[in-house]
Amino acid sequence: MTSGRGLLRVYLGSAPGVGKTFKMLEEAHRRTARGSDVVVGLVETHGRARTAELLDGLEILPRRRISYRDSSFDELDVDAVIARRPGVVVVDELAHSNIPGSQRAKRWEDVEAILDAGIDVITTINIQHLESLNDVVEAITGVKQQETVPDDVVRRADQVELVDMTAEALRRRMAHGNIYPSDRIDAALGRYFRVGNLTALRELALLWLAGKVEDQLDAYRAEHGIGRTWETRERVVVALTGGPEGETLIRRAARIAERARGADLMAVHVARDDGLAGKASAALRAQRELVESLGGTYHQVLGENVSRALLEFARGVNATQLVLGVSSRTRLARMLSPGVGSTTTALSGPIDVHMVSHDAAARSASPMISRAAGHHRAALSRERRLAGFLLTLIGLPVLTLALTWVRGQLSLPSDIMLFLVLVVGVSLVGGLWPALSAALVGSALLNFYFTPPIHEFTIANGENVLALAAYVVVAVAVSTVVDLAARRTREAAVAGADAEILASLADAVLRGDRALTALLARLGTIYGLDSVTLLEAREDAARGTTWRRDPQAWRVVATVGGQPCLTPKDGDAEVAVAEDLVLVLRGPDLPATSRRVLEAFGAQAALALRQQRLTEAADAAEPLLRGDRMRRALLSAVSHDLRTPLSSAKAAVDSLCSREISWSPEERDGLLLTAKNSLDRLDGLVVNLLDMSRLQAGALGLIPLALAVEDVIPRALDELGPTGLPVIIQVPPDLPEVLADPALLERVLVNLIANALRFNPPGEKILVNASWLGEFVEIRIVDRGRGVPMDDRDRIFLPFQRLGDRDNTTGVGLGLALARGLTEAMGGQVIAEDTPGGGLTMIVTLPTAPPPPAGPTPHEQAQIP
Repeated sequence: MTSGRGLLRVYLGSAPGVGKTFKMLEEAHRRTARGSDVVVGLVETHGRARTAELLDGLEILPRRRISYRDSSFDELDVDAVIARRPGVVVVDELAHSNIPGSQRAKRWEDVEAILDAGIDVITTINIQHLESLNDVVEAITGVKQQETVPDDVVRRADQVELVDMTAEALRRRMAHGNIYPSDRIDAALGRYFRVGNLTALRELALLWLAGKVEDQLDAYRAEHGIGRTWETRERVVVALTGGPEGETLIRRAARIAERARGADLMAVHVARDDGLAGKASAALRAQRELVESLGGTYHQVLGENVSRALLEFARGVNATQLVLGVSSRTRLARMLSPGVGSTTTALSGPIDVHMVSHDAAARSASPMISRAAGHHRAALSRERRLAGFLLTLIGLPVLTLALTWVRGQLSLPSDIMLFLVLVVGVSLVGGLWPALSAALVGSALLNFYFTPPIHEFTIANGENVLALAAYVVVAVAVSTVVDLAARRTREAAVAGADAEILASLADAVLRGDRALTALLARLGTIYGLDSVTLLEAREDAARGTTWRRDPQAWRVVATVGGQPCLTPKDGDAEVAVAEDLVLVLRGPDLPATSRRVLEAFGAQAALALRQQRLTEAADAAEPLLRGDRMRRALLSAVSHDLRTPLSSAKAAVDSLCSREISWSPEERDGLLLTAKNSLDRLDGLVVNLLDMSRLQAGALGLIPLALAVEDVIPRALDELGPTGLPVIIQVPPDLPEVLADPALLERVLVNLIANALRFNPPGEKILVNASWLGEFVEIRIVDRGRGVPMDDRDRIFLPFQRLGDRDNTTGVGLGLALARGLTEAMGGQVIAEDTPGGGLTMIVTLPTAPPPPAGPTPHEQAQIP
């Protein structure tokens, strides 16, 4: 008996047929041999003998039988699994959709219920069924996956093992009949199992799994408090200052990252809060664009010490290499300060530091290192003050000792001037208080050692009193001025850093597609926050005394970082953006001077939110605009196409109603036939227009049923006219049924076959055939006409398009647009391809209907489109 939530092990396949089920059953046998209680909840062998052999010796639980539309189907019996309470249950095909009438819609939901019951689960899934990769797989294979699993379900798995195989080896398995029966091998090899498709899917699987492993590693490092770099993956960080050397550094770092395949490229700029203002944001914007064009990411952090900020960022992202520019500072400057490059290299630890030479180094000092030197001249940091006191403690005794050796050679004014020089030096290094201390102690030393009477704290000469007083006054004045200048420099530096951050902020808002999220992420990165949340007060919230602590009174608009704050009181700091908007921060304490920047961030966040909502409103209005354009196009298109058959029918009826002319039976039949054909054509136009209108409005009613394609095609031909149409039908006898609306599918085929007949040369026949691949059936309508140029392939499916129509009176150009819209409403798609030898082939792809219970199902055979 297990307690708590069960453990989930997932075998992730890079493509169908790589052996996920085989690996899963081998694991089941290994656990059984170790004494674990293992049962098989559901496994599909797909008729593969070696897979079926692995079921021998394992306990197989009965499946649950469900009746649906006069048929019976087998599904996983979750209740039976929970009642049996094994230690481990084997459940195949996590992405499977359950038959309507089941307790849950998806098999992954069944697995969640089993895990919640405290039972371990082993399961399988292919990479193409992950929700986040749905559009990527569609772009690669050309087919949209109908069954997906949320990524979070697989990411939460305790173990994920990749089952991989090279594209060539997998194609050999297919060619040998180890995956599909022989009648489906050629179609599969030529479509889904192409080398390019399989290679791309394999890379997707490797990258996705690498992301999960990285998340696990980050969680482990955070849990165990590991801050040092682990070289599990190459990450190259390049330090930017906005100087002219930036492009050289970026390109060098990109080449380093390229040599280490899969390495991440990150650019970071340190905005100083205690040095001179940074470089112009225009240069940084240009360098940011260059980094992003090379596939890297740009970051900006705030730090008092450049070297420390760089290394903290590099360790935070687990970087392995750091790229800096060399400096052309003088030897004297290097003696006064080691500089950012030397300091960073000395403190880098396992991170490799690359000092890159550049043309700008020969002309001027590195801006980053210059700012570091400026820090030692002007900033009033704790280190600077300690240095000033240390200079006082050492300098005054040394100067006093030196002057006693040369006593008699220098006058008292000269001694005072030398002491004053030392005080000025102390003030330059340590600011006001070390300088005041030096001035006072220096006056005492001058009095005791150099003012008669010597070695006494008395002054015999009044002029000497005036000289010492002047010395103290000048020393205090100089120290005060130097300290004031240093403070003003520091304030200007803080303002410059704030301006640089705000400029970068505005640039991010203007550039980003997801401006609000990018804005909050940038704020969190700059100040090292754990989470940043934008809260909006609900309009219906009762604003009592405790409403700011009520989660029901607030709505999370956007959040980045860790757990979002649900109320303003949940964070460590809050910034009121507007009357109903609050920016809530969670993380380290921020200095009071940052309040102005935070308020600016809040204002920009409100602006970004407003812009986002305006964009959403514009997107909502876009369908109305398209509908208006369609209505205008409709009015211009139907003026002739509706009037022509109506006029013909009216003229024929008026002629029949005339009493002045006596019509023969043959003439009367001809007029009736003319009226009938015109009204039929008019009826077809009206029906198409109504259907297109319902499609645009999203009000098309669907009744999906299991249909046999061989029954639908003849009905479509009957609607097109009398027998004898030049159409050849080829439908294999074992073709599975499709899930579609009977009337809509018939309309689709009527429109596509009619279009093919219109453009097919006289004497040539239309071919209508069907084939089956995985969970989809393809119906092909092949003509031998002139075809359609590649550039016009998408245009032919737009409403009111009649490209190259020889008879411009046959319709309003809705046939192909309606065919595509109806097919997509049924979960399929319509595409156009060239016919080998000339012509156009229309391909209608529809999902297969739920299979009968007997034998392996089309969908479950390899789970591919």
